[in-house]
Amino acid sequence: MRVLLISDSHGWLDEAIREEMKLADEVWHAGDVGPGLIQDLITHPGFRGVYGNIDGREVRTSLPEHIFFEVAGLKVFMQHIVGTPGKYLPETRKLIQQYRPNLVVAGHSHILNVRYFEAFQVLHMNPGACGHHGFHAVRTALRFKIIGGKPAEAEVIEWGKRGRT
Repeated sequence: MRVLLISDSHGWLDEAIREEMKLADEVWHAGDVGPGLIQDLITHPGFRGVYGNIDGREVRTSLPEHIFFEVAGLKVFMQHIVGTPGKYLPETRKLIQQYRPNLVVAGHSHILNVRYFEAFQVLHMNPGACGHHGFHAVRTALRFKIIGGKPAEAEVIEWGKRGRT
């Protein structure tokens, strides 16, 4: 199972991102989809996503605030704003304790972050931001496989500098 994990597109999906989507069995979007993209995303047969703080009615009526799902033996919790491992928001801590996922997926910070949080025995993944809006220097995403119920062969994708010329 090949997964493309993106976040913070803020209304931008260029051809390079669309090509990566074609190669993925599942595309996960960790929020801040932005205007005009939801139809492009939800037509991917393996799309899963949540809305973010900048998303308007179009996205919020199509996507939930958070989701818990299991795929290929991996239990996943996804929400746009969760805090960071060791500093999860109180609501996030409760949901993680309730669902007991193996993987927490977040967005919002525009900072690529992959690390294991021992206290909750959970892998935390934030793909950074694939759009042009924000303070990040480079547009990023993550691609990985799920093998034996665990993320494997993870790679960082870089799509160049933020900002359109």
